[in-house]
Amino acid sequence: MQTRFVKVLAGAMVSLPLLAVPVFSADSGGGSSGDEPKCDNGLVYNKKTKKCEPPKAGMIDDDSLYSAGRALAMDGKYDEAIKVLTLAQDKTDPRILNYLGYSHRKAGRVLVGLGYYREALRNNPDYTLVREYMGEAHLMLGDVAAARLQLSEIEKRCGKGCREYGMLEEQIDAYLRAG
Repeated sequence: MQTRFVKVLAGAMVSLPLLAVPVFSADSGGGSSGDEPKCDNGLVYNKKTKKCEPPKAGMIDDDSLYSAGRALAMDGKYDEAIKVLTLAQDKTDPRILNYLGYSHRKAGRVLVGLGYYREALRNNPDYTLVREYMGEAHLMLGDVAAARLQLSEIEKRCGKGCREYGMLEEQIDAYLRAG
């Protein structure tokens, strides 16, 4: 068990130099603010201590781990993102669960991703980005009805004009045109 933890931590430390660039998106779950300093040599900026520190479970705040994991996921480094996100103390944080789901789904583990999305929605049913990603996962499994259900849930929460609604609607339309 200890060897596995050391391997996970080592993998996270190797991938963390990529985290210095802030990532921006419509993610209402709280992305990087852009005012964080750049950290070098595998360090992660800790918002609580306002220092660059080595990543260790419990020593870096969850917001910093979320920002780092999300950045890795958006860069297509899904397994590295998973390693970082699993270091978070709060295993019920919907933002963390969402990007664990996203990373597993994008890495081809769609059913695992769906499990994380479901857990995120149990903790925050109004998190529309989770619903958008969940809809995409259902499309990957060929379940258009389930994707449309998520589209309907997004509409209830933020209307047809919100970004997540438009993104999922576009994915469903593309899926149907290709099919």
